[in-house]
Amino acid sequence: MPSLSPAIAEIRLAVRTALADLHEGSTVVVALSGGADSLALAAAAAFEGPKLGLRVRSVTVDHGLQDASDAVAARAAHTATSLGLDALVVTVDVGADGGPEAAARDARYRVLKDAADAGAAAVLLGHTLDDQAETVLLGLARGAGAASLQGMAPVRADDDGLRWVRPLLRVRRETTRAFCAASDLEFWDDPHNLEDRFARVRVRERVLPVLESELGPGIAEALARTAEQLREDAEAFDEMIHETIEDIVEHAEAGISVSVAALAANPAALRNRIIRLVVDSEFGVSLTRLQTLEVARLATDWSGQGPIDLPSCAAARVGGRIVFTAR
Repeated sequence: MPSLSPAIAEIRLAVRTALADLHEGSTVVVALSGGADSLALAAAAAFEGPKLGLRVRSVTVDHGLQDASDAVAARAAHTATSLGLDALVVTVDVGADGGPEAAARDARYRVLKDAADAGAAAVLLGHTLDDQAETVLLGLARGAGAASLQGMAPVRADDDGLRWVRPLLRVRRETTRAFCAASDLEFWDDPHNLEDRFARVRVRERVLPVLESELGPGIAEALARTAEQLREDAEAFDEMIHETIEDIVEHAEAGISVSVAALAANPAALRNRIIRLVVDSEFGVSLTRLQTLEVARLATDWSGQGPIDLPSCAAARVGGRIVFTAR
């Protein structure tokens, strides 16, 4: 018998590992654009899913942002059907909030969420190691904090318990293309992936190749490892914060308060995370680093300064507590 292509073997193993802890009889949804990454993911899931007792179906979102996008979506669905999957195509109207990329992403995730709400246990996304490296590098260039530099999580559960799974985060983009070639699968190359008006495209086509050339090979893998290490650190921090926060936080009139002494006694990394978590959980907003540091000064460097205006709330020192109140 002919030997299995290394690319097929690698991606099937990655998918099998990602699906292994799902209950038999569960349904998984593959987000299928028709590109090499998602097509390789769909084909591997179609092969591995039934062996694990899982039902696999695909959802293709037609954003309507390019000429003949309906034909591209239809072809992706046809390929999924030929792989033995139930295939769904959903056409959406993309708004303008946050720019075209963000608006398209938000629309796509809403469709996937709606499709999964019909009883799916997980949604599979085709992000690769290269996507992870680009995400980390963009976050680094923007001066983002550790939360952004963690990149994309391999598995994330939302508030409804739906799992968003990225089986290919350790797989190179070139491997997905090799998978499709070895499987005789025709994939679609999104022309937007060549338009340098997008920062991610410039990182992919210009910045990473220069780094590889000047610093040596393995830059993408190193960036992905950085994300993984930061994610491990963040998980440890989060566990410590949740153990601490119950003892130092109290509900206050129209808001919430935190012990000044407890904040001041913690290292800066924990102190700042506690502040951000309290504000996010109570008021649903994210603080910038500058805003976080100004709140922290109410505990560590207080000289009578007044309330600090924050998104949706204000922070003020009242006795031995920092009180956050809605505005």
